[in-house]
Amino acid sequence: MQTITKYIIFLVLSLYLTNATAQDSIPESKELQIKKLKQSIEDDERNALKTEVENINDRVIKKEITYEEGENLKQEVAKKRALNIKNRIEILKNKIDFNDRNGLKNDLDLKEKKSIGITIGSSKNNLVGLTVANSKHNPKPVKYDFRTLTGLVVSAGLNNALIDGQSLSDSPYKIGGSGFFELGFQWKTRLLKNSNAIRLRYGLSLQWNKYDLKDNKFIVQDGNVTTIETFPTDLKQAKFRTTNLIVPLYFEFGQYTKNEKKDRIRYYNRGFKIGFGGYAGLNIEAKQKLWYKENGERTKQKIKQDYNVNPFVYGIGAYVGLDDVSLFFKYDLSNTFKNNSIKQNNISLGIRLEIE
Repeated sequence: MQTITKYIIFLVLSLYLTNATAQDSIPESKELQIKKLKQSIEDDERNALKTEVENINDRVIKKEITYEEGENLKQEVAKKRALNIKNRIEILKNKIDFNDRNGLKNDLDLKEKKSIGITIGSSKNNLVGLTVANSKHNPKPVKYDFRTLTGLVVSAGLNNALIDGQSLSDSPYKIGGSGFFELGFQWKTRLLKNSNAIRLRYGLSLQWNKYDLKDNKFIVQDGNVTTIETFPTDLKQAKFRTTNLIVPLYFEFGQYTKNEKKDRIRYYNRGFKIGFGGYAGLNIEAKQKLWYKENGERTKQKIKQDYNVNPFVYGIGAYVGLDDVSLFFKYDLSNTFKNNSIKQNNISLGIRLEIE
């Protein structure tokens, strides 16, 4: 009995709430809804016109265009919006007439609304009597100009080290086997108002510097001292790698193209460019891998420790190239190992790719 009573109460509440929702959303006549839709169309176009006029005024203030050019543009956008209102209302009227003539339902909603109600029965949009309905948004106005853009940067190439008292040819690291890789997220900001000739590139990157040791050598940490020594047995391969999290900052100069339309302006990097700057960050990992034979069996050993690697990394860099591809050079001003008698600075040369 109690169960039946609960269902009856739930049924009554559902009918009441459904009826209340219907009374709130459906009382308007078709003519009133059409009138509101026409007013909504006019409001949309007027708001869009207001945004376009504000953009034109900003361009006049920035002296990108003259006052007379601005007034002509305002007349053009005003005519365009007036025609938009006329055409959209005609389209609305034709759609309603077509649907009425063919016995089709008229959807008289323009803006997206979300409604929640209790229903009896089931449909594809309800869950346990809860219904959520959606329709479409009106599109946002196009932004006239972007001073800052985002993208990715990928760099890779050869890596080695300059050691005090030694030439690069005397380096304990193989030139061909040692390499670097960098992957990062970057921002590009135009520094001049009406020109893209000078840009500032900055962001956050992960940087890997790998050293492939030669002549049966490997890296040894003894307390606060790090040395390069000969391995006691036949060493097939020894690789040492540092991983850094850095913040790069580069000033870039170069050619560009300017694409200007009535409602927007865009700048694109095209042709020759050159950049110089630097980077700073933190070392987050140091690791060495050794491949050798022990008792006739092949052995691979991974050693993770700090190796007295300098926790702070900073250096200078430069690149030159065309479009999105550049020849890239970087040099660590910070020593690879801290408090060490051997002063070693990382040096790299490779290709830089920017993806925007």
